[in-house]
Amino acid sequence: MTAIPVPPPRGREARLSAEFGCSFLVTVDTEEEFDWGKPLVREGYGVEHIPRLAKFQEFCEGQGVVPVYLVDWPVATSTLAVDILGPALEAGRAEIGVQLHPWVNPPFDEEVTPHNSFAGNLPRELESAKFRNLRDMIEDRFGIAPLIYRAGRYGVGPDTAALLRQTGIAIDTSVRAKFDYSASGGPDFRRHPLVPYWIDDERSLLELPLTTVFWGMLRRQGDWLYPALRAVPRLLGGLARLGLLERIPLTPEGVTVEEAIRGIDIAIDDGLPVLVFSFHSPSLRPGHTPYVRDEADLDALYDWWRRVFAYLAMRGVKPVTVAEVMKAVER
Repeated sequence: MTAIPVPPPRGREARLSAEFGCSFLVTVDTEEEFDWGKPLVREGYGVEHIPRLAKFQEFCEGQGVVPVYLVDWPVATSTLAVDILGPALEAGRAEIGVQLHPWVNPPFDEEVTPHNSFAGNLPRELESAKFRNLRDMIEDRFGIAPLIYRAGRYGVGPDTAALLRQTGIAIDTSVRAKFDYSASGGPDFRRHPLVPYWIDDERSLLELPLTTVFWGMLRRQGDWLYPALRAVPRLLGGLARLGLLERIPLTPEGVTVEEAIRGIDIAIDDGLPVLVFSFHSPSLRPGHTPYVRDEADLDALYDWWRRVFAYLAMRGVKPVTVAEVMKAVER
């Protein structure tokens, strides 16, 4: 088995059935509110945005999209979250997965530090205990066994893959290709592929990376050029303005709709079978993330999704579910 932070060996690319075509998945990091500019703490977080999940779910249903809510401990233990998401989950209009934020997830046997905020850095027994507590809580509260996992802060480690297999998880979506978190103690995903691939030889655990592409005349050199220039943000900004090189993750947070459309075009042209979008649920209420500070920003977020969904439909890219991906993948 390949440790998830390590790029997979050759030959692990997953094939999907011919009729699957090109599809997209909307994932929501469904989590507590905290101050992104301050050190992480165990106490003092909020869940005030939870009622806003109802509007987002209704919006997705109107667009024919089945969102995947990757739920962490504060949300899993919220009665309101269960009341809001439960009916949609039961009807198949939404799906649920696991997102582990170790600093707010019992047992609390570690110090809260930047290093320990990546669950994969914890001792194997502690990462396992936290994950199993959360997975079991989700199944107990929502009545559904989750099949997909994303580590908070994308913090997978050497023992994560084995843990996911042991607990019935079929898909990991923690890999944020073309991003490097090693300066903070996290994984380096710069050499990981964008296509779905098998983490293990037995083909029981699928990696579905978040979609990020390079755009511009120098995009083929992006994998080595972008990291080399990252220490000079003004130069990277200049390259983007000149249409030479730009890194585009598929998210409404910090990415304009025009940039996202360019990224979608690149992903389609490169033959990616699944485009994985993501954002953080606290962005659904102004003031909880740097991306949505007021109601105008919130309107812009919904408009971003509306325009992106319309463009995907125009390009023939259809929404997909976790269940449909698992059915389409060839073993």
